[in-house]
Amino acid sequence: MNHTFQIGPVTVGDGALFLIAGPCVIESEMHARKMADAIQQIAADLGIPYIFKASYDKANRTSVTSFRGPGLKDGTAILGRIARENRLPVLTDVHEPGHCAIAAEHVDVLQIPAFLCRQTDLLLAAANSGRAVNVKKGQFVAPWDMQHTVGKLESTGNRRYFLTERGASFGYNNLVVDMRSLPIMRKLAPVVFDGTHSVQTPSAANGVSGGQPEFIPVLARAAVAAGIDGLFLEVHDNPAAAKSDGANALHLNLLKPLLENLLAIHRAAHPAPAPGKR
Repeated sequence: MNHTFQIGPVTVGDGALFLIAGPCVIESEMHARKMADAIQQIAADLGIPYIFKASYDKANRTSVTSFRGPGLKDGTAILGRIARENRLPVLTDVHEPGHCAIAAEHVDVLQIPAFLCRQTDLLLAAANSGRAVNVKKGQFVAPWDMQHTVGKLESTGNRRYFLTERGASFGYNNLVVDMRSLPIMRKLAPVVFDGTHSVQTPSAANGVSGGQPEFIPVLARAAVAAGIDGLFLEVHDNPAAAKSDGANALHLNLLKPLLENLLAIHRAAHPAPAPGKR
């Protein structure tokens, strides 16, 4: 599918690999800035286009007592300042139609969480915001059925959207990744692989989700070889102390070597066409 567009300096869908990375949730403005600065430098060193991500509100936590973030007003303001001062495209989750226009004033990409990928009003509000939209495929949705989600987005006239694979439910408290979903969904839109939520063990750790982060590199290597447009990673400088999704986050110290490996795989599996052969 010929579906290429810009998110600031990042080109989506042209065969190059871009990175979406950051902490699961805004824990504080200082921490979010620290992570944005560190990841931006790594991405710049490796020449990989980068979009910062963090959530202002994690509305789908397992437990009512779990940390959710600073909220819509304060959280989007923090993201807006990072976007301006670091000159970075920024992505955040939206959970309610009424949040979309407000979040769109501060960020470049509105992300639809996997549990909400069929919520028509939310999809339409996100697309009508004028921002790019990333929809995470639900753990319960077949990849070919994402055509209906795409149809809802396209009904608004917004063509700046992409889809993200983050694993499918396999029994209770477990996910698996069917790599066939990547080329299937790539016929509909550019595709991103979420290497960190794919190793999550949902709600398996006494009221919070667990994870198997040792498998992040394995799945990410397979996805890059299979063919994706972008890579999504939740990255934290101290996953053991993270306020959300620390069990499946990638440690900041492991990001650069992993990306170096993935870029080498991408070059080998998807070599750039020779001049004049495009």
